[in-house]
Amino acid sequence: MKRKDKLLMIGAVVAGLIVCGAVLICAEIKENAEETWRKAIMRDYRVYSPYIPDTLTFAGERVPLEQFYVREALDNELVVNMYRQSSTVLYFKRANRYFPVIEPILKRNGIPDDFKYLCVIESGLTNATSPAKAQGFWQFIPSTGSKYGLEINDEVDMRDNLVASTEAACKYLRTLYSKFDNWTEAAAAYNCGENGLQRRIEKQGSKSYYDLWLNSETSRYVFRIIAVKAIMQNPRQYGYFLRHCDLYSPIPTRTVKLEGQNVNLYDFARSNGTTYKMLRLMNPWLKTDVLKNKTGRTYTVQLPVANGTLHSIIGKGNRSTEMITKM
Repeated sequence: MKRKDKLLMIGAVVAGLIVCGAVLICAEIKENAEETWRKAIMRDYRVYSPYIPDTLTFAGERVPLEQFYVREALDNELVVNMYRQSSTVLYFKRANRYFPVIEPILKRNGIPDDFKYLCVIESGLTNATSPAKAQGFWQFIPSTGSKYGLEINDEVDMRDNLVASTEAACKYLRTLYSKFDNWTEAAAAYNCGENGLQRRIEKQGSKSYYDLWLNSETSRYVFRIIAVKAIMQNPRQYGYFLRHCDLYSPIPTRTVKLEGQNVNLYDFARSNGTTYKMLRLMNPWLKTDVLKNKTGRTYTVQLPVANGTLHSIIGKGNRSTEMITKM
């Protein structure tokens, strides 16, 4: 074999070895990268099953956690709400503004404080509108809202008035409690209707909400309330770390009378030292820019004490960076 041919053969062998070595090195690098990624997930990413207390109550009534289906139903709602972080964080933020309005009304009407969490799961503490046309924090449909004293028309919808709708919700809940003599069943009936719950009780021969076979929404309903209560009363236990300064502060307001007919609300806002936007934000129950008010009613509107800036609303005492422990 000629010397030239030998050199070509040696070169080919060397090149082959280089290529094989490169392939092996790349495979090892890729394997190492995948292994690094796998270990990083194992080291840095954590998903925990939520803590379930040994005992729980709703409105002073014991939750029978010794029943496997009760415990698992609660576990389901704890998982859902614990890991629906964006919504749950907003619950905490809004609750700081709106619970101080809701709590004294519940207390004055003899309704257990736990029903504020019913309001949370109904609307997320917003004036939400459901596909069934339920409206407001307490999600009244028009017929029930009117039945319990809320004015609902094209100009005014008191379902979006937090004070008025909370008073109406208290009346409704008191009616439901009178019928079922139990706050848990009253909460369930708030969701599916008193007649619907009564029919299921009569057919199944069981009065306990926890032992009734119900539609999927109502069967989850009270457990959702209890789960949200557990998380909001023990935020750190469920992985939520918020500071007081992260929460939405109550807005200091002044009361102004709105009366007369064909009132231009743009002019009304300006004459009271505020903007139309602020008027609507503070009084979402107003649904039009001109209040015809054919019945001649006198309404009470809330306007900010100051100009609505962050400093005027929050104040120095509410900027604490301490962690919240309970809502």
